[in-house]
Amino acid sequence: MSVRDTSIDPKLIDSAREEFLKKGFIKSDLKTICDNAGVTTGAVYKRYKGKEELFLAVVEDVVRALDTFLESRSEVDFSNITDDEIKASWKMSYDSMIPMFRMLQSYRDDFKILIDKSSGTRFESFSHEYVIKMSYAYEQFYKEAYSRGIARAKVSRDEFHILLTSFWNSICEPFVHDMSEKQMEEHCHIMCRFFDWAAVVGME
Repeated sequence: MSVRDTSIDPKLIDSAREEFLKKGFIKSDLKTICDNAGVTTGAVYKRYKGKEELFLAVVEDVVRALDTFLESRSEVDFSNITDDEIKASWKMSYDSMIPMFRMLQSYRDDFKILIDKSSGTRFESFSHEYVIKMSYAYEQFYKEAYSRGIARAKVSRDEFHILLTSFWNSICEPFVHDMSEKQMEEHCHIMCRFFDWAAVVGME
C-alpha cells in the first residue's frame, strides 16, 4: 500500500495562506499558490478537492480554537456556581478578556483570513454565525442571573444579538487593521471600559 506524501503540505498551506491574506479567497489563484509552493496543480488535487477545501485547511485550526473557547463558556452547570460568581461573570476585566486576544494573536493571519477574506466560501458568514453562538452562551448566564434576582433589566434575544455583534466586531477589527500586540492590549482595556455588561442586565 502506498503512503501519501505529506512533505509538501506545509509549503502548500503556507503559500495558500499568503495568497488568501493578500487577495482574499475569490481573487486568489490556485496556480499561483502552487507555483509559490513549488508543486503542480495535480499534486494539490490529490490532496484537496479544490481551492475552497485548501482554504478550509488554512483556517480549520483557528475555527476549532474559537469553538473550543466558546464551548468552555457555554456548557456550565449553574448548580455549582454561587451568586458572587454569577455577578463576577458580568464584569468585564482585562484579565478575563486578554486570553481571547492572545489566543487569536497566535492564529493572527489565519484569523484575519477567516473574518476578512472568506467571501465565496462556506465561512463567509462565520462572524454572524459565531455571534449567534455567543448570544446563546450569554442568554444562559442572563437567564440564571435574572432568575436569582441578580439581573433586573429585561434584555431580549434580539438585543443581545445586536450588542454582541458590536462586541465581536470590537474583537475582530484590531486584526483587520493590523494592530500591534501592544495596541491590542490597550484596546482590550478600552473595551472593558466601554462594554458595561453589568449595567446592560441591570445588575446592582
